Amino acid sequence: MIAGTIVRINLTQSFGMRLLSYCLLCLSLFSFFTGNTQPDPWKITVEKTNPSAYYGITVANGMMGIVSAPEPFKVKEVVLAGAYDLYGRGRVSNFLRSFNLLNMRMEIDGHSLGMTEATEMRQELDMKNAAFTCSFKYTDKAAISYTCYSLRHLPYTVLMDISITALKDIRMGSASVMEAPDALKEVQNYYNEIDRPHTRISLLTSTAKSPTGKLLMCASTTFLFPGLQGNEPRVIHEMWDNNMHLMKFSRDLKAGETYRFSIAGSSITSAHHDDPLNEAERSVIFAKLEGRERLLQFHTRAWEELWKSDIHIEGDPQAQQDVHSMLYHLYSFTREGTALSPSPMGLSGLGYNGHVFWDTELWMYPALLVLQPGLAKSMMEYRYQRLEAAKRNAFSKGYKGAMYPWESAGTGVEETPVWALSGPFEHHITACVAIAAWNYYCVTQDKTWLREKGWPILSATADFWKSRVERNGPGQYDIKNVVAADEWAENVDNNAFTNAAAKANLKFATAAAVLLGIKADPDWMQVADNIPVLKFPDGVTREHATYAGEGIKQADVNLLAYPLKEITEPAAIRRDLAYYEKRVPDAGTPAMTQAVFTTLYARLGEGEKAYHWFKEAYLPNLLPPFRVIAETKGGTNPYFATGAGGILQSVIMGFGGLDITATGLVQLKSALPAHWKSLTITGAGADKKTYIVK
Repeated sequence: MIAGTIVRINLTQSFGMRLLSYCLLCLSLFSFFTGNTQPDPWKITVEKTNPSAYYGITVANGMMGIVSAPEPFKVKEVVLAGAYDLYGRGRVSNFLRSFNLLNMRMEIDGHSLGMTEATEMRQELDMKNAAFTCSFKYTDKAAISYTCYSLRHLPYTVLMDISITALKDIRMGSASVMEAPDALKEVQNYYNEIDRPHTRISLLTSTAKSPTGKLLMCASTTFLFPGLQGNEPRVIHEMWDNNMHLMKFSRDLKAGETYRFSIAGSSITSAHHDDPLNEAERSVIFAKLEGRERLLQFHTRAWEELWKSDIHIEGDPQAQQDVHSMLYHLYSFTREGTALSPSPMGLSGLGYNGHVFWDTELWMYPALLVLQPGLAKSMMEYRYQRLEAAKRNAFSKGYKGAMYPWESAGTGVEETPVWALSGPFEHHITACVAIAAWNYYCVTQDKTWLREKGWPILSATADFWKSRVERNGPGQYDIKNVVAADEWAENVDNNAFTNAAAKANLKFATAAAVLLGIKADPDWMQVADNIPVLKFPDGVTREHATYAGEGIKQADVNLLAYPLKEITEPAAIRRDLAYYEKRVPDAGTPAMTQAVFTTLYARLGEGEKAYHWFKEAYLPNLLPPFRVIAETKGGTNPYFATGAGGILQSVIMGFGGLDITATGLVQLKSALPAHWKSLTITGAGADKKTYIVK
């Protein structure tokens, strides 16, 4: 197939749909003439912020996440991927909060700027360029703006770009502040200056040990001043206490004069580099000598490359902005060329301790696999490098093969707190990892990867299920005593999703063996053919052996139609939808379930029902002021990347009809909501095709 091929599906419009389109056009014209503006597809702009109802937005590069704050020149927190230590919740390894290296202070005529001094404040996330900008005025003396970047081309480096325009003659003072989180210990602070004929580099550096002393965490910053060497302001270092120090400078500005400078910072730990202290300083020296323009040029170019794989919705500006936000966050939370995988909250905070669950493989991974196979490859590399730990986990529970942990962190051992029964019993995660491995081959058709990385995962996980089943006769190879995908069902037998996922794992391992010319274990298909999927007398799929119609936490049975394809008959899919969509409570359930309903209804040709569940999947979960997604309705733990992944699948695989098959991506017939004029998916698959639905 040729890269750039365009595939179209045209949906015949009824008279009612044409009438609706006409009404929407009239509404758009009314909005134009009355001054009402539509959401920008790429920018989320906030004119007013309420600190008591403020949920920050994240700029991240797949390694470092910077979370915004309502106050000027403040960063809520800096999150560094891959850095874990034993502390806090549950006696398990948790994400480490990094040094807050982009907090800044500014004084005008000796007065420190704070929330009360800032007027006409405006905050904006530019998703296209992965930039967060805050602008405001300080009385009648100055107009100020700053933009934060987590530089996409430099994994450990961030940049804050500051601009100040004097409205009167003023004296401006600015400080770069380095602050250590409370959990770190044995903090050491350093200040150094490097003089060369062409440059002077001021280095503000801190190091600390993680709570157990396992890791050394280091961070460093420097100023990037405009102009030539010799015209730079004098930098002064101040030590405030063990956990905080700063470097500062001052400058006189005339009325009408604009002054711009930047702060480059780097954070890295001994989990990432053998010499983190020197490497942190080398990274900011590199940034200093690259210069602001080149840093932003390469950062922008990297994001332009990512956005070649995009989703365009014509006819629903708010959905377009929201889908861009979801895609932006998934791109921000993952990085090509690593062995890292995102947690449910990505790099937006320390939620779920930064652990990796099925949220990655079943919910976030498929959309990334279709649009950015390179990012998906990093996620699979994370699992491949922890295969030996999964084998030890299986051995400890008396099973063969590899049993992946429910919660995984740095080493790949089980990291679920002991009070959560999902750790010992939520075994479907093993099949989710295997299915993701098979799907990576399906989309990329990379047989070398399948042989070297995919096959070891597929064969070891198939061996696990072969040993996990209890062989009680034909059609009764039972999988007993599991926590279901619906996690309100604990220690149940023959859970629908677990059983169907195990069957898929065994079938995909067999298919991989055939492709590679390896003799498959014949027992794999023997087991797969005899694992039961239970039914009620009316044909509705039963969630587990003792399920009696109670409420469900999240999708389980409906996943058998998509993505597992265990149930393919439209009538059976409709029966299961009609039954289980009534069993999802309004509160306490995560955003993914309704996204599955969206996907299935769109594939069944029911665009309006699909759109109903599309809205239900995330609109009640949005938090101010940037429409970030919480895990549940009324929840407060954004950004829920798991939900974003499920909703993106509902757009790509539901409304867009894309389907992953053994021979690559195909497009099935699907239905759009009446007011969506078209859906275009660009840069899909290994050959970067474009798919259009009208």
